[in-house]
Amino acid sequence: MPKTIDNDLGATEFSLGYATAVDVATQALDMLQPTAASHSRVMLLEVMGRDAGHIALAAGIAGSADIVLIPEIPYKIEVIAAKIEALRAGGRNFALAIVAESVKRENGESAKITHNTGEKRYGGIGNYLAERIAEATSAETRVTVLGHVQRGAAPSATDRLMGQVFGVKAVDLIAEGKHDRMVAWRNRDVVDVPIEDAIRQYQVIDPQGMLVQAARGLTICLGDR
Repeated sequence: MPKTIDNDLGATEFSLGYATAVDVATQALDMLQPTAASHSRVMLLEVMGRDAGHIALAAGIAGSADIVLIPEIPYKIEVIAAKIEALRAGGRNFALAIVAESVKRENGESAKITHNTGEKRYGGIGNYLAERIAEATSAETRVTVLGHVQRGAAPSATDRLMGQVFGVKAVDLIAEGKHDRMVAWRNRDVVDVPIEDAIRQYQVIDPQGMLVQAARGLTICLGDR
């Protein structure tokens, strides 16, 4: 059964955990907005997304973020700064931004933290961007890193429903003697695919895709223009 909050498996349109992670990130944006407005701040939320920006983009749209940064779309600090200045000119004293952990620094380097074991993992892009935004706009900028909080919430109704549906299909496959298969959601139906096909490619965000177009239509800044 596909289980990853990143929702980046190419063989299925939906992975377990993704809907809940998006809910948690959306709620975080909702809770950051009052502080942003009352203290005239830019509030930057860093969320998970090891190889793809699905969580950041979906939550950014759902949570009415002004700026959404994902690894699939390169950004420029001056474009982000221009968005914040435009909000100020329109009478807004705050801005909400969300960024996927795998977004790179402007020089193309990944933001990673070295742990005491020597292992390097994503971390720090939120703090990096906050400093750069503050320098470019003189706006008081604060960072919230959700981290593993996204993985520990009570499952959303969508995740519970899909878990049950996937489970029934998986048990049916076992009963039929079909092994080395993964259940997948495609075109409003549950199908099964070879596990090799399931992990062969990542499902990253299409920069010309529907959600990106929707974000642009909502005047959300994606950092590139």
